[in-house]
Amino acid sequence: MVVDERGRAAAPVSRLTVASYALMGVGLVAWFLYGWLVQRQGLVNSIGETAGTGFAVLLMISIIGSVRRARG
Repeated sequence: MVVDERGRAAAPVSRLTVASYALMGVGLVAWFLYGWLVQRQGLVNSIGETAGTGFAVLLMISIIGSVRRARG
């Protein structure tokens, strides 16, 4: 059993959440390879663009989660 910082039992992570994060990871790797190998924009630029995209997606997930948690 996993316990959070307040001493309560933490809810297990759903399979859909794990699959969504895995799909996002595969998508980011594909985005990196597309920028690096197809567009030939350079390794550092491709890494930066992929990192920025990843952070933007995580920010959207955080905002959506906060709104959903506040509603219910």
